[in-house]
Amino acid sequence: MNWFYSNMTEDSIDIARDMSAIGVAARAASASLSMSTTQQRNLALREAANSLRSNIGKILAANNKDMSGAGDRGLSAAMLDRLKLDAERIDAMAAGLESIAELPDPVGRILAVWERPNGLRIQRVAVPLGVIGIIYESRPNVTADAAALCLKAGNAVILRGGSESFHSNHAIYQCLREALTKAGISVDSIQMVPTSDRAAVGFLLSSMAEWVDVVVPRGGKSLIKRVQDEARVPVIGHLEGICHVYLHSSADPFIARDVVLNAKMRRTGVCGAAETILVDASVADSVLPGVCGALLDAGCEIRGDDEVIAIVAAATRATEEDWATEYLDAIVSIRVVENIDAAIRHIATYGSGHTESIIADDSVAAEKFLLSVDSAIVLHNASTQFADGGEFGMGAEIGIATGRVHARGPVGAEQLTSYKYVVRGNGQVRP
Repeated sequence: MNWFYSNMTEDSIDIARDMSAIGVAARAASASLSMSTTQQRNLALREAANSLRSNIGKILAANNKDMSGAGDRGLSAAMLDRLKLDAERIDAMAAGLESIAELPDPVGRILAVWERPNGLRIQRVAVPLGVIGIIYESRPNVTADAAALCLKAGNAVILRGGSESFHSNHAIYQCLREALTKAGISVDSIQMVPTSDRAAVGFLLSSMAEWVDVVVPRGGKSLIKRVQDEARVPVIGHLEGICHVYLHSSADPFIARDVVLNAKMRRTGVCGAAETILVDASVADSVLPGVCGALLDAGCEIRGDDEVIAIVAAATRATEEDWATEYLDAIVSIRVVENIDAAIRHIATYGSGHTESIIADDSVAAEKFLLSVDSAIVLHNASTQFADGGEFGMGAEIGIATGRVHARGPVGAEQLTSYKYVVRGNGQVRP
């Protein structure tokens, strides 16, 4: 398939013909990739890291094209931050590939083993999912992270990045192709849809079930909803990241201030950013001035209920819609609640099942929160921005899954495997 990318321009693409060709090549690559060695896949990851570092100039030039176009399109500050690359971010991308290479091989793990009374020995063994389609927006580092995790788990992958990061994605993709060749792995193991035409996404979702085993969306609400609505293959992902930090009556006010500030303002555009702060009524007067002062100093807009407005003069009134909004911006909603039970009820009503944190010195209250809140990630005395596969020691992640089928929480290499049963006997027949 080398001809595909060297001889085609975006204007010459026939969606049905060329997306089908990508699918056929991916399925063939998946079969050969499943026979590759751990050493080969790890070599490809290390070579990809080297290639990223060697081509920083080319990647930054491509990113400059995207940033210029994004400015013309009026993207928000949060979206521009997601899109922008610099030497430090490219080096971090390369380091992420190297850390994935250092992870244990998720393929071939013996997940369970037992023996039946008739002498049959049964093993449940981890195997690749097959071919994964990944559709994402803005952040070009996802190109490297997603491809690396799929490769580590022995999966072929079809990448489709957002139109706003088209040039950056393809510059990174060329580094990945170069690395595959050096490792003796088919370049079709990692493919990128060579057009920004949205029809290619529709075809991938609706007409490639013959070649694609699962789709992972990563981006805004409209993208993920479209994928969930149109996909004819299983989807791993989440619709929204409405994350909460709950300040219990036993919360240390300094920890509360520092954690809330980080959870909201470290990076406002990531799905693990806190969007709503809940605080017990008994400590609202003592805790909120410090917390809100830090947020206001950092440039965060505060929307609160009547109790919050009475304490924080700069706060504006929150509406019902605010409690269910993923801002992805320097805006936070704050509500005063009666107690931990009210906080848990609020999260159950308005949360998206992504990430929630409790700030508390009371270990009994903390355990109640951790056990009662039904979200993919729950934390105690820590920022919601730790909702990240890299921070979990997974090397990187494709996204945070909030469903209950197959994967939940950070989706790393292990989560990109399935399993099969291997049964060994010595002539047994079933009566």
